[in-house]
Amino acid sequence: MAAASEIAIEGEVERITFENRENGFRVVKVAITGPRGQLTRLTMIGTFPLFAVGSRVRARGVMEVDRNHGDQLRATSVTELVPETLVGIEKYLGSGLIRGIGEVTAQRIVEKFGLDTLNVLDSQPHRLCEVTGLGRARADALIAAWQEQRAVRDVMIFLQAHGASPMLAARIFKRYGSKAVTIISGNPYRLAIDVWGVGFRTADRIAASMGITKDSIERMQAALLQGLRDATDQGHCYALAEDLKARATSLLADAAGDGNAEGGTRENLDRALEDIVRGGYVVAERAGTLERARAEELSGAAIYDVAMYETEVRLAARLASLARTEKDDLRGFEEAVAAFEKASGTVLAEEQRLAVETASRCPLLVVTGGPGVGKTTIVKAILSVFDRANVTTRLAAPTGRAAKRMSEATGREALTLHRLLEFEPKKNGFKRDAKNPLDVGALIVDESSMVDIWMADALTQAIADGARLVLVGDVDQLPSVGPGSFLRDAIASGIVPCVRLVRIFRQAEKSLIVQNAHRINAGEPPVVPEAGDTNSDFFVVEKREAEDARRVILELVTRRIPRRFGLDPVRDIQVLTPMNRGPAGTQVLNEELQAALNPTGPSILRGRTTFRVGDKVMQLRNDYERNVWNGDVGIIASVDEEEQTLVVRFADGGSSSEPREVPYDGPALDELALAYASTIHKSQGSEYPAVVIPFLTTHFVMLTKNLLYTAVTRGKQLVVLVTDPRALRIALAPRDANGDERPSDHGRATKLAARTRGVTCGDTVRE
Repeated sequence: MAAASEIAIEGEVERITFENRENGFRVVKVAITGPRGQLTRLTMIGTFPLFAVGSRVRARGVMEVDRNHGDQLRATSVTELVPETLVGIEKYLGSGLIRGIGEVTAQRIVEKFGLDTLNVLDSQPHRLCEVTGLGRARADALIAAWQEQRAVRDVMIFLQAHGASPMLAARIFKRYGSKAVTIISGNPYRLAIDVWGVGFRTADRIAASMGITKDSIERMQAALLQGLRDATDQGHCYALAEDLKARATSLLADAAGDGNAEGGTRENLDRALEDIVRGGYVVAERAGTLERARAEELSGAAIYDVAMYETEVRLAARLASLARTEKDDLRGFEEAVAAFEKASGTVLAEEQRLAVETASRCPLLVVTGGPGVGKTTIVKAILSVFDRANVTTRLAAPTGRAAKRMSEATGREALTLHRLLEFEPKKNGFKRDAKNPLDVGALIVDESSMVDIWMADALTQAIADGARLVLVGDVDQLPSVGPGSFLRDAIASGIVPCVRLVRIFRQAEKSLIVQNAHRINAGEPPVVPEAGDTNSDFFVVEKREAEDARRVILELVTRRIPRRFGLDPVRDIQVLTPMNRGPAGTQVLNEELQAALNPTGPSILRGRTTFRVGDKVMQLRNDYERNVWNGDVGIIASVDEEEQTLVVRFADGGSSSEPREVPYDGPALDELALAYASTIHKSQGSEYPAVVIPFLTTHFVMLTKNLLYTAVTRGKQLVVLVTDPRALRIALAPRDANGDERPSDHGRATKLAARTRGVTCGDTVRE
């Protein structure tokens, strides 16, 4: 079916039927005069600036038919024209758009200045004092209101004139306000860094419309900085100089649209990289060292974002300081352990006892191990020892879901790290820091593999000197969504005490999920239940073709698993896939699962995604104002089709265990995605009653052992692996077809381990 072509209209705004000033979505009636003087009225909808009744506008868009409202123009761009008649000017000023100007005042102003009214307001506003009934004070107030409104309008018109869609223009204005024109004129490439959802290609298109040439040094610098940001988004703390230039070349080629990095020559990028090093926009360290590199010696250098570099240095110093602090052993350790074993009816294994003993005498400890090795038992035992020694202890985890599980397991309150450190959205920072540390004697943090370098820095800075920190997690899972590999680096430093748990306890040994997780982690294929075993919790369905796998996944989620195990297909079953794109990626699977599980009901369309009441959705980035975090999953509780807004009910993931409802509108909707299927990376820290995992050769670039291990360990009661045996062999093989060792997803560019080892006793850095 061919896409509808755009049309252009010109007319006068007669009525504003609806507007949402938060997201810029509006419905207006426009009167259009035809070539023979006939008057027609058209409904125009879309995201565009506020225009007063009486405004003349020129709009482009696509005609569509709404089932309730009939024909309407969905605008892609709207530009204001100067009103051409006295009546139009009077309507425009008296519409209420300008604070302090009503119909009577508008009539007086137009009577005084006629068709020259708008020019007077723009260039000679002091003449308002000539209008009967307007004193100096009121005239000054009207001038200020006019200039404020014109500033908003000018920004929006400027942005649209340079290729920003109305929706993007609204997002940019929300970020920069009235300074948008100045900021973007100075450096349009800031958009790619400052405005979420704007990539280099969009910023480059706007820059080109402003006359910035393809071979400009500013463009090269912007591509390098965007490349560094992309590396950070992929989890790296730095990028090697050659890799960074390759990323920049790829960005330039993609922006050119023809695969040719026009102007992106090696010489230009070399010069641009030297410039941003000299200018202090990035930090460079010499190859294989922790020494700073000069702009003239960047071959093989590690290139850091300045904030990232400072964070890694500060975190390394703090880890070394905590680990090297001398601490007296807690008194009564033996009695505390004996009391715990008696009260709980358990006997600690040797390695479990070692972990508890180490926590009692070391100010910093990492406890790591896979499923079924007794990490929860150790946490409860450590709590018992700390309680008996009168050490005030608090519990925390990176996400609400993980905190809730920790609380349920221990019977003690567990907070999210954001709540524990008292995050302040307006300041974009934490109340708790080195100057205002946590008032605790000890802190135990679960799911520490999810903690990225930013949060690790904030956390360790907020630990008071003399307090204890116990980090619990599975280091073999995927690293954090954010940059760095904190838990792995802390262990690799050799400075931080670590107890690794390997013994699987008898009760856990009965679970094929636990057995197969450990087999996969060891590079061995999973075992399958014997034929006729109806009590198994792990199944393998072999499918080679992605289309066949997709069909069986739909059947498993919608019929077979609910019927056999009594699980709700939306609430209890989660599809986890390696990738977003492709025939078995999240995008296709979500569309088909939505069509099967929730095909009708109130809905709104955002981009290519339809959001419907009852849909399972996921938050895609940290939103500090709404107190929702990357990976939080909820259900759409309500949709307002007219206002283009919705409300998501999150069962947990916030500062409370109670369900909470979070409104979404405008740009915030871009932070949501359907979540019937999600990537394995996004599932970190979560557990689900049942998981269904497609693992196919079409996912080739993502087929790693720890990716599969993480996916399997997300399932509590049931795991179904829909896989091509060839994909399993690829993921579990220690070497690739060329005989080279296969990289794991842990291979992140970070120097935290080396930096922690290199810290001297006098290097403690606290803010």
